[in-house]
Amino acid sequence: MCLPNCREFVFRKLSRRSFLNRAAVVTAGTLLPVSTKAETLKSFSFSRVVDLTHRITPDFPTFTGKPQVKLEDHNVGPRPPGYHAYHWSIDEHTGTHMDAPLHFGGTLSADQLSVSDLVGPLAVVDVRSRASRDPDTRLTPDDLKAWEKKYGALPEGGIVAMWSGWEEHLKTEKFRNADGMGVMHFPGFHEESTDFLLRERRIHGICVDTLSLDYGPAPDFPVHCQWLGAGHWGMECVARLDQLPAQGAYLIAGGPMIAGCSGGPSRVLALV
Repeated sequence: MCLPNCREFVFRKLSRRSFLNRAAVVTAGTLLPVSTKAETLKSFSFSRVVDLTHRITPDFPTFTGKPQVKLEDHNVGPRPPGYHAYHWSIDEHTGTHMDAPLHFGGTLSADQLSVSDLVGPLAVVDVRSRASRDPDTRLTPDDLKAWEKKYGALPEGGIVAMWSGWEEHLKTEKFRNADGMGVMHFPGFHEESTDFLLRERRIHGICVDTLSLDYGPAPDFPVHCQWLGAGHWGMECVARLDQLPAQGAYLIAGGPMIAGCSGGPSRVLALV
């Protein structure tokens, strides 16, 4: 759950940023961000599409450790041969999924997010070396500054992904990595990083290849409260970051359009 009064804390400590409204059109291998200002109009060509979405099955690892998806045959009476329809029972925060601001202290549900905020240039920050030694490592402002020193400033209106390499543990208990007390241990963002992004950069969303934006042992979910409470979105359990460059790709976050939802399973694509 969110920290007590975290919403008030977020609104008191952080000012909301206003961003240029953008839309994206994909045609013939070119992404065209549409802006009201002609000088900001740029084209983006791509040669391949990488699916960053995990396939959800009943045994997909979950934060609770319990199955969170079930399909049942939808009995609608006589049906022709080959007809199929299922009733879904699924928790919002399962598999590759979006955390909308409403999930932790914010006001916007996933369906209320501007579509222009769900598309943007992607920065992939590699913390695999530390994560292999310390499952409780977190992406820090120093990691972001090291990325910028090598590749230039984080793209305005962009998306930042933490690449911990944790996907390699997906089929094992180490993906949750719970200790004897039930405390999980896996990488996530440090709250100082999201504070930096909110104060110093203009980033729309953040992504992780683990179960949570916060690292596993976080007792009070400070990154969730801070980032989502400020009106931004996050994506958890993102797949195949190893197939992307550190910079140069565009991410499309196909979040759920269910009225009032706090997030949900999403189709996430990268154009490279």
